[in-house]
Amino acid sequence: MDKLTPLRRQYLDIKRQHPDAIVFFRLGDFYETFDEDAKITSRELDIVLTSRPVSKGVRVPMAGIPHHAAENYLSRLINKGYHVAICEQISDEPENGLVPREVIRVVTPGTVVEPGLLQQPSNNYLATVFFQDQRAGLAYVDISTGEFAVTELVGKDVEDQIRSELFRLQPSEILWPDSLPRPEHLPGFSTPYESWHYELGRCTDTLKEHFGVISLDGFGLRGKPMAVRVAGAILAYLEDTQRQSLKLLNHLSTYTLDEFMVLDAETRRNLELTETIRSGKTHGSLLGILDCTLTPMGRRLLHQWVSKPLRNTAEIQRRLDAVEYFYRNGLIRAEAMEALESFDDLERLTNRVVSGHAIPRDLVSIRENLAHLPRLKAIFKDEDPAIAHTLSNIRLCHHQLSLLQAAIQDEPPATLASIGVIRKGFSPELDNVMDSSQHARQWIADLEKNEKQRTGIKTLKVGYNKVFGYYIEVTKANTDLVPEEYIRKQTLVNAERYITPELKEYESLVLNAEEHIHEIESRVFAQVCAELAEGAQELLATARAIAQLDAYLSLADTAALNGYHRPEVVDKKCLQIINGRHPVVEKLRTSDRFVPNDAVFEQDEIIRIITGPNMSGKSTFLRQVALIVLMAQMGSFVPAESAKIGLVDRIFTRIGAQDEIHAGQSTFMVEMVEAANILHNATHRSLLILDEIGRGTSTYDGVSIAWAMVEYIHSHPDLKASTLFATHYHELTQLADLLPGVRNYNIAVSEADNNVVFLHKIVPGGADRSYGIHVAQLAGLPKPVTQRAHEILRQLEISSGSTLEQKEQEKGQLTLFPENNPLLQAFTDLDINSLTPIEALNLLYDWKRRFFRDDQ
Repeated sequence: MDKLTPLRRQYLDIKRQHPDAIVFFRLGDFYETFDEDAKITSRELDIVLTSRPVSKGVRVPMAGIPHHAAENYLSRLINKGYHVAICEQISDEPENGLVPREVIRVVTPGTVVEPGLLQQPSNNYLATVFFQDQRAGLAYVDISTGEFAVTELVGKDVEDQIRSELFRLQPSEILWPDSLPRPEHLPGFSTPYESWHYELGRCTDTLKEHFGVISLDGFGLRGKPMAVRVAGAILAYLEDTQRQSLKLLNHLSTYTLDEFMVLDAETRRNLELTETIRSGKTHGSLLGILDCTLTPMGRRLLHQWVSKPLRNTAEIQRRLDAVEYFYRNGLIRAEAMEALESFDDLERLTNRVVSGHAIPRDLVSIRENLAHLPRLKAIFKDEDPAIAHTLSNIRLCHHQLSLLQAAIQDEPPATLASIGVIRKGFSPELDNVMDSSQHARQWIADLEKNEKQRTGIKTLKVGYNKVFGYYIEVTKANTDLVPEEYIRKQTLVNAERYITPELKEYESLVLNAEEHIHEIESRVFAQVCAELAEGAQELLATARAIAQLDAYLSLADTAALNGYHRPEVVDKKCLQIINGRHPVVEKLRTSDRFVPNDAVFEQDEIIRIITGPNMSGKSTFLRQVALIVLMAQMGSFVPAESAKIGLVDRIFTRIGAQDEIHAGQSTFMVEMVEAANILHNATHRSLLILDEIGRGTSTYDGVSIAWAMVEYIHSHPDLKASTLFATHYHELTQLADLLPGVRNYNIAVSEADNNVVFLHKIVPGGADRSYGIHVAQLAGLPKPVTQRAHEILRQLEISSGSTLEQKEQEKGQLTLFPENNPLLQAFTDLDINSLTPIEALNLLYDWKRRFFRDDQ
């Protein structure tokens, strides 16, 4: 150890404090990585791996990235789940021959604040959980916006509740206590965190100290020890990684799942709320249809509304009132939307100021946002009660605007690395230094013009670089005109560069002044940021009110453009939708008109069994009912002529199935696990969307399971949930005669001249046919296959579904055909008139291959 260089010892001391992070070690204009960090950095970023001597005859791997390009490289590492410790030079003055360095922050997927690292405009959540004895706590924070919330969960299904909440939040990073089993397939990256951080007494003290209180009761945490544990642990993690971000977290919101409609991960996926199943993109999802927002904070808020439908009728009515105000006032809506186009992400800009990460351009953006506020508020001359509360929170922030107008130049440099950030007249100290060097600056600025006149060299130029400072450049064709006092400094291919004693004297004045100016500007800029931070709550309240306004406008504009109507939401069990439409399918369908459908549950109706062929619209109908209910409870108008919606506590969907081979689960197992979850957790106020239950197993097993589920939902005293049950099992239609709460509906079909047309209309009664062979024809199955399918279907119908007799052929040829002479039967069944010549040749070739051996 004694033989190591001082720099190497300094690095090892810092690395020892951050063993699980890649250390970006600042050396001049580069961040260097060493040892295993260097190998990872080289591999992941595709940069050259070099080495550096650390003692006599010993070299270690090294990989470096330029300081000015660090954000790009950093984002690539963060997106791969790595943690990066930023180690900076904290002083230019060496101590014992070594520049002091320390880690100023640890960047992780859930703690980024730089615009280039954030997934715009989504929230970037850091979450953590802790659970034991059927109780759990879950906390999450977005340090880019200052959002901090916690909940406590109770019940036998507490782990399922955790999973559902995490899929709602989609955190970028989850802190997972190292003493608890960690489930697979959670969103984001998981970071192991020592369980002692979740100790109740420690977390209680952490929260009290952070908020400066003597009791946590004011945050709704009384009797919620699990919530205290996770909230305290997440603060401790931020203390270790992003200490500056703690300034943003001045409020803790405690919520319960009872406030919102519960949507498990499968339902969110099946209904494609925020992204599509196939592409994973917003386009084609419900959010993609509803999102006409114009600001990043509005987009984040609307995403939250879609993910968290409300269960409070009063709050739902307040949102619907605000949406209706803009829906009915088209001119105001258009004016307000035009005004919002001028706003940036005021919420994140403010938080960058508070956390100390702001750059000059951020303050310019804040200033421009504040300058637009009077125009926005002037649009609302008469504040309607529906939006009065939102408008009252849009503060004009006169002090902050005046400060920024006085302090910051109109077009400052992008960063503090260059001077020219602070406006003249704001800082007397800065003005004095600027004025004292003004003569020297002006002399250098006029030098080129004066020297051209004095020497007669029209191509003479005055330039600057970091190596030589200021210089005079003359082309070689004019060197004979160069005055004697010019001192040659550098020879180029076509020119010579010179200096003069007088130029060097003025250069010294300018450069010394620039260094002093840079120091003063940095200090004044920090003071401006600190003063802005003192009024951050006013800025944040304004940003969040603008977000609300943006979300209301988006929902109103979507409703106006697509013919949506205001739903009636009541606190009782009720489902009445007239001429409802699927909000996404109707927009994406271009070939023909979307057919609307009613979903009106009668007084005693519990379960609606829907039969009908594939491709007829059953699944679309099921999904549109669920989406209309969800949209109503999020406070949106709905795609229906009218709708009366009784509050729903949960929507469950069992639609389609995907093998989970990695988990050792077949399609049928996945189907049954999801069905079990529904039956264990649904209530009489839930909405169940069940599509083809039981199809993953044999017909009789499937019918039996589906039948038993319908009976259970209908008759269980604690269930009786409103249910849409689509099925191919026509046997289930008999349940309507046995159970008073079951009704049969089917998809109307028109048949004429052997042509089948799906009308996509839901009508009372059960379907008598499935039309599966017709769908097979539409899908392009070969004609012989569909013809043979018709024959087999007729035989099965005659034999009441019994298995067809199979006889072994004399030559050992296995066949589906029951006759002794399969070739003769195939020829007898052939429709010669429908064959083209090429089809006939292909058929002969196929018969020869199937019925004759080559050696005969």
